[in-house]
Amino acid sequence: MALQLDRATMEAALVGYERQLEEIQGKMAELRRRLGRPGGRVAATAKQGAARGPRAGRKHRMSAEGRARIAAAQRARWAKFKKNAA
Repeated sequence: MALQLDRATMEAALVGYERQLEEIQGKMAELRRRLGRPGGRVAATAKQGAARGPRAGRKHRMSAEGRARIAAAQRARWAKFKKNAA
């Protein structure tokens, strides 16, 4: 059974979550201050990106041969499905 929430309930929940987020961000800023690190989301995000490695953000390119193999396998699955369905 799905729980139906009215707009007022969802807005109240959003306000509550925003308040919790502010508290958490305040605590994080205090910890950064104590550690002597500059506080800010940009610095933390940049560090996370650098930690992922030099290939982060690159798209994986599939070869034409790989796409052909996947297409052939999918056609085989459909053929088997259609044979069993008939």
